[in-house]
Amino acid sequence: MRVAVIGAGPSGLVTLKYLKTAHHYFPGKPIEAMLFEAESGVGGTFSQRAYEDAELVSSKFLTAFSDFRAHDDDPDFLSAERYVEYLNDYCNHFSLWSDINLSTKVVAVKRRPGGGHVIHYRKANDADAEVLTYECEAVAVCTGLHVTPNIPAIPGIEKVPVVKHSSEFKKREEFGRDKTVVVLGSGETGIDIAHLAVTSPTRRVVLTHRDGFLGAPKVIPNPVWFPILGRKADPNHRELPVDVSWQAPLFDSMYLHPLIRDTLFTWNVYDWGVKTSNWLVSGTTAGIDQWVGKISKERYHVSKLFFNKGAPKALPYISAPYRPTNPGVVERIRRSILQVPTEKAPAGRTIELAPWPTHVDSAGTLHFRDNGRPEYERMQSLGPTKPDVLIFATGYRQEFPFFHHQDRYPMPSDTDVRSVWNRADPSVGFIGFVRPGYGAIPPLAELQAQLWLLNLMTPERTEGLRDEDDHHFRLRSAPGARIGYGVDHETYAYQLAYDMGAAPGFWDAVRAGWSASKYRSALWYRIPVIWAAGAQLNAKFRLKGPYAWGGAAHVLGGELWQTISRRHGMFGNFLLAVVPITLMGIFSIFLYLIGLVLLLLKVVTWPITAPFRRTTRTAIKLEEGRKYTKVEC
Repeated sequence: MRVAVIGAGPSGLVTLKYLKTAHHYFPGKPIEAMLFEAESGVGGTFSQRAYEDAELVSSKFLTAFSDFRAHDDDPDFLSAERYVEYLNDYCNHFSLWSDINLSTKVVAVKRRPGGGHVIHYRKANDADAEVLTYECEAVAVCTGLHVTPNIPAIPGIEKVPVVKHSSEFKKREEFGRDKTVVVLGSGETGIDIAHLAVTSPTRRVVLTHRDGFLGAPKVIPNPVWFPILGRKADPNHRELPVDVSWQAPLFDSMYLHPLIRDTLFTWNVYDWGVKTSNWLVSGTTAGIDQWVGKISKERYHVSKLFFNKGAPKALPYISAPYRPTNPGVVERIRRSILQVPTEKAPAGRTIELAPWPTHVDSAGTLHFRDNGRPEYERMQSLGPTKPDVLIFATGYRQEFPFFHHQDRYPMPSDTDVRSVWNRADPSVGFIGFVRPGYGAIPPLAELQAQLWLLNLMTPERTEGLRDEDDHHFRLRSAPGARIGYGVDHETYAYQLAYDMGAAPGFWDAVRAGWSASKYRSALWYRIPVIWAAGAQLNAKFRLKGPYAWGGAAHVLGGELWQTISRRHGMFGNFLLAVVPITLMGIFSIFLYLIGLVLLLLKVVTWPITAPFRRTTRTAIKLEEGRKYTKVEC
């Protein structure tokens, strides 16, 4: 089998790795795989769209692939530069370079008569270069470089001296000195660029939004108990990243009763937890120390949202003008009991939050929509906003110009099997085209690549995948939302592993821990504990299944044991563990017991009711073709 991989970002590299090593997991000849990348290096968006001081918002524990980990001395959150270095090391470790074609642009993908595909490619920077072809049986689309910047129309935008999309922005010096900078879009990229601007020698920084954002911490909050007594936070204390801090997988995804799974129950539990936590530590439910830019009530539910993990560093500059200066009695009591220390912005430095702009007038003044919120009133009081530099941080549109239109290739929106392929054409896989509400794309791409490869090699093992299982891991996007491919990281990861037969049960974890304990004694208990109380890390799904790997137990019980041992306190244990696992556990166990009782009653009453059931079926057959009233009793 020959397979083409388009794109050398994390998704493309991990897909290529599994294709090249497929003969280790499945019988038959090795797969011949070829990767095509238009840029001169690997890394995708992390190398081509990164800007100054860019840092991953997901932790190294979650982002690193299952069988190739980040360095022990790496910080919890890697810089974009370090992550690109990690991806290069990944290529070295698994000898991928011989199958990677850099500076090579795919100009067309066409269907081959009789089945398969033909890849037409040439040197990326030479439009006159000879177009070559590569014939293959399957294509993995993993590219982000064929997505088009999404630039909403703003009438009069040509009056602004400098206008660019975030994909073009690289360094602080592009802001200039003593300039007014306006950033359109309050996602993670917009927040990052606004923070870079306010910490540069700019005159004024404005960040615009359509309907607010949910600022979420990258690490577990470390509140101070009874600050009224003069207690202070320990500046040397290392908190655990939030993306590996969930402690309820036992009843969150593994043993969650179907009647709960298919409702909003778990979403409601976490929604309550997020809003309660935010208020307890900072006095506002909008986000920790977020006093402006709240998401509208109709959208503010965790089942609908993407958490903005870049917001906390910019919130001191955004919230400064809006923090209450004369709090009420309840807020004073709360602050005296529990409070997360809030960072103060330097005097005179703020990021002014503004509604979405309507137009730029002939004088170059930006006008904003009246959204009826405090930020509109403040912007009006501050006087005209005349941007010198305007940056669109408005995301991208997915477009794939290389697909031959006459061949009717599927798009990511057409995928109907776990957001990876379309049943009508499983030879085309889309790897990495999901967005977790709180999580990371690379580990999900690894699981997607595993599932797609399993389908290519043994399609009978994926025939039974049900569409009904998709509902519980998908975010409930609002009608008309630009991004409709959101997922919950934990439940989506577990679903993919379960589909492959790679989701370990309790005894699998016990056996893996006991077997590995001859190398490291503590593993006999660490593996079952991290199985039950650890995040859905990819190494967990290599303890068994088609991609079982002997090093998985050592990764889990070694490096990833930190995701257990570094948890503590009310937020590390109580709100993120005791509350959800208790609530969901009680309800799930109750429903399982009810089901068991009903099953026992059915077994006991079967000999008594069987004759009546046979009689009923016979009566219905005799009445066939005639109208009758059926009464069940």
